[in-house]
Amino acid sequence: MTDWLYAEAGVRRLYGLYADALWRKDAAAFGACFSQDAVWKIAGRQLRGRLEIVAGFETFTASAHKVAMFTGSPVISLNGDEVTGRTQVTEYSKLKDGAAIRTLGIYYDRFVEADGRWLFQWHHFDMSYYGPPDFSAPYFDCADYGPPPGFPGANAPTTIRKP
Repeated sequence: MTDWLYAEAGVRRLYGLYADALWRKDAAAFGACFSQDAVWKIAGRQLRGRLEIVAGFETFTASAHKVAMFTGSPVISLNGDEVTGRTQVTEYSKLKDGAAIRTLGIYYDRFVEADGRWLFQWHHFDMSYYGPPDFSAPYFDCADYGPPPGFPGANAPTTIRKP
């Protein structure tokens, strides 16, 4: 049985490392946040394995000068040794073309521990907003999975932003 405080501390540290890697655009550090066989579901895509996730990260961050991610407190749930969670995120992006973008969303995660580090095993992003920082763009419709530990199924879609 996994200890709740141990898992909570590990997941918070994981999100800190994740946000730091994003800010620095450090693909190797970003990839190190995922297990070797992880799945990252984002923007209608399903990236499988650390190598594919790193390549996707490089593609997603190519148009950005900097991205600052701020996370809410992860809400984790334990079921035996299975640790799942959801974390609200806000991103502020300064794109290379000069545009400023704010993103709001929520990550639904399955976590694993390996060699004393917590990692993402399954990382599903539902985006609620992508647009100017003043919230003048419309919000996206996202599924509501109910209160924790409500969670999307393996085949649940992620938000796709149409240009």
